[in-house]
Amino acid sequence: MTSLPFAGGAMDLSTLKPAPPAPAGATYVTTADDRTFESVLGLSMKHPLVVEFTSPRANAQALSDVLDTLANEAGGAYLLVRVDVDAASGIAQALGIQAVPMVVGVVGGQLAPLFQGTADAADAKAAIDQLLQVAAANGLTGHAQPLAPAAGEETAGPDPRFEAADAKLAAGDFAGAVAEFDRLLAANPADAEASAGRAQARLLVRIQEVDAAGVVERLNADPNDVEAALAVADLEVANGDVAAAFGRLIELVRASTGEQRDTVRTRLLELFETVGGTDPAVLKARRDLTSALF
Repeated sequence: MTSLPFAGGAMDLSTLKPAPPAPAGATYVTTADDRTFESVLGLSMKHPLVVEFTSPRANAQALSDVLDTLANEAGGAYLLVRVDVDAASGIAQALGIQAVPMVVGVVGGQLAPLFQGTADAADAKAAIDQLLQVAAANGLTGHAQPLAPAAGEETAGPDPRFEAADAKLAAGDFAGAVAEFDRLLAANPADAEASAGRAQARLLVRIQEVDAAGVVERLNADPNDVEAALAVADLEVANGDVAAAFGRLIELVRASTGEQRDTVRTRLLELFETVGGTDPAVLKARRDLTSALF
């Protein structure tokens, strides 16, 4: 497992957009096994995951209860995934899990150890808050969807609509994920979650193909290079500096006309969807864009 570096400085978690509370009876806790773990990991392309590796032999129910409470109080800032290593030995072996309980974070498909052994609520929350800072600094601002368990049954897994797209994301096939979201949107153009997922996957496709140093150098040499400006804005959003990205493209909208202006405006709207329509930076940028256009 590799550690996740901060893309920028520490962030004040109080500035992150809130999520609505879970409906009555719903939860932000799910389980995974050898069959479903890869699909669940794909969700980390949308929002952070906290994974608890545990076992009935560990006598760590108190920690599980603490983690359940913290996850539901966080209201979708992350999804808690519980893995019983006795029932999912393939996962434990693949990840080198030798002792439980062990808690790791997952952001963008990358695993980062949070703590091993038991922890009280304050220490567990502090470790998870660090993970949320990393996610925010890397532009991962989505929220987990609440899961509603059926009476007498285990908690439901990830939304089955996105199973194919999540699997593509987990495998690093971002273009394939876009295609899966396109398929969902063809069936239901009003599916806001699929539309947001598509925008995020398209961003991953674009930055995967970018020579970061090269486009920055190009933009420094020619601030009116639209292609370079779009690429740099993508990189800024991916690294959590959304205000800089939005400001850069809005100024380009002011300075351009015709087809070029429409190209920049279209990319801005897609980046708004990637970040989330209720994000304060998006709300401000929408106002600034309207002013720039009219």
